[in-house]
Amino acid sequence: MTILYALLLGIIQGLTEFIPVSSTAHLLITQNLLGIPADSATFSFLVIVQLGTLVSLFIFYWQDLLKIMRATFQVSGVMLKKFRSGPGQAWNLTPETISPDALLGFYIILATIPALLAGYLLRDAVEALFRQPMLQASMRLFAAAILLSLAERFSRKNRQLEGMNWLDALVIGVFQVIAVFPGASRSGTTISGGMFRGFDRPSAARFAFLMSIPVMLAAGAYEMLDVLQMPDLGAFLPLLAVGFVSAAITGWFAIRWLIAFLGKRSLYGFAVYCALVGSACLAAYLL
Repeated sequence: MTILYALLLGIIQGLTEFIPVSSTAHLLITQNLLGIPADSATFSFLVIVQLGTLVSLFIFYWQDLLKIMRATFQVSGVMLKKFRSGPGQAWNLTPETISPDALLGFYIILATIPALLAGYLLRDAVEALFRQPMLQASMRLFAAAILLSLAERFSRKNRQLEGMNWLDALVIGVFQVIAVFPGASRSGTTISGGMFRGFDRPSAARFAFLMSIPVMLAAGAYEMLDVLQMPDLGAFLPLLAVGFVSAAITGWFAIRWLIAFLGKRSLYGFAVYCALVGSACLAAYLL
């Protein structure tokens, strides 16, 4: 892999991580077209470059994240004090104690658990799937097209995050498990999951982006352990740096554009795009 290829992959990652067209599928397609080998080093690059888009999430939602973290830690501290006085008292909280920001924080934690478990248990299987990039890209793009179409067609889209409950968070978290596999659209599956629970598009997108932070952070940190053991680490780090920075910059613009877009338009355009690109990938694989 060259610096130019790393820059291109970083830009693609940043543009497609949040837009529901599957960033991994587009990275797999680019990898195949450029002849980049599907080895462990490439797998590590594709996972860690996601941390660049994580930075763009932190920058875009820094005010929301700060309020959510403060409220969550505050309630956690109150629960710990009550637990020390009696285990049964830990859950005896008044509505004034649990603010909407604190509830959202706990829902994000709950929604994160299924994907973290799946990512840990299925890591080797997921890495093996990267060795057939065009086939996996086509399968996941077709899945994204179906999910987006169904979510747009059959969801009510009349709820906002203020009305979220624990079951909503858990269901959306299960949808995020699909995104553990290569080619699956993390934003597409989780936004669809939110819409299936009746949330409007901007609310579903906001929760999908916020809940992706712990999973992306855990995946990148875990993969970094393997990177630190690479024999040619000195030559690999500049590639990671270029991909990281380019993904962070383009990711911020992608979030801003998508949030504005979803407030006015449907997901059908993304579904059609995924179906067309998926068909092209499947044809390329068969031929």
